[in-house]
Order: sequence, then C-alpha cells, then structure tokens
Amino acid sequence: MTTIVLADDEALLRTALAALLPMEGDVTVLAEASDGATAVEATLRHEPDVLVIDLEMPGVDGLGAVAEIRRTRPEQVVLMLTRHARPGVLRKALKLGVQGFVSKSAEPAHISSVIATLHAGKRWIDPDVSALAVTEDNPLTDREADVLRVTGEGYSVADIAARLHLAPGTVRNYLSNAMRKTQTRTRHEAARYAREHDWL
Repeated sequence: MTTIVLADDEALLRTALAALLPMEGDVTVLAEASDGATAVEATLRHEPDVLVIDLEMPGVDGLGAVAEIRRTRPEQVVLMLTRHARPGVLRKALKLGVQGFVSKSAEPAHISSVIATLHAGKRWIDPDVSALAVTEDNPLTDREADVLRVTGEGYSVADIAARLHLAPGTVRNYLSNAMRKTQTRTRHEAARYAREHDWL
C-alpha cells in the first residue's frame, strides 16, 4: 500500500486521478490540494509515502512547494507531473531531489506504476520529459546566471558585486559574457532572455 497526497490546480484532472489511481494500483489518496501552499500543508500533516504534485500551479508552484516541504521532510518522495519540462526546470527539480517526472498526459495505470517504483526507492523520468529537457541546453555558467538573476531585480553593477561578494570588474565580465551568449544589447535584456528560456 502506497499513500499519496495529490496536488494539481486542474480540478478535473485531480479528481479523475484521485478516483483512478486506487483502481490501477495499491494506492491510497490521503488528501488533495489545488495549489502549492495547500500541498505543503497537506504533505506535512499527512506525511504520505509519495507526493504527486503538478509543476505549474498558481501562487507557490510545484518547485516552490517541494523546496518548502524539503525543509521539514527532507526524505519526502516526490513525483512531479508536467506538461512540458523545460531544461532549467528539470535541473532545478533534480537539485531539489525530485525522484520522478511523468507527463500529465500519461495513463493513470502508468502513473500508478511510477508511484510504486518511487516508493520502492527508485527514480523515474518519462522518456518524453527527459527528451524535452535536453533539447535546449543552457549556455550560462552558474555565476553568469547568478549575476543575471540579481540584475533582473534592478540592481546596479556595484550592488550586484556587493550582494554576490565579487569585484565590479568581475561582474561586468560575467554580464558581457551573458549578453554575448544571449545575443542581447543590455544586461536587462539578457536577464529577460535568460528568464524566458528558463535558464535562471
């Protein structure tokens, strides 16, 4: 028997999965959540074997919810449902320790078998999700991404240097590299481009 909390803002899909998963496998749905904040609360209260959570939700998204849950329950097993896993998202989720990815269009029987796989301590990434995630690679280094992230918040070069404990000249180098890689004219355009491509 595997207990789950099911979090998805699409009511139709969530209620369908809540009804179908127990029929397809040895699954018990302890609670349902329609947004990230409720998912955090339900997971911490019910302590399910597996949290099945949608990546994109209003307010706190799937990644934000998982990050919050990890602070209290670092061992929580997580299966993420996604329509289109962009490379940056997949990397962030793997860094957070998400064990499984399944396409939202998957059959309930498949989702149920992946839940069992994760509960047994293994990992699972649907081939179509992993294929999507490697098609567009992020050319930015971690430091270039850090600098663009802070730039996007409207800080000056001096402020960025102070916040990241770097020399202003180093910040300028990172910014010019990022602008070259994104083929943009200003650091703000580069930050916007990187955010749109989910590189930050």
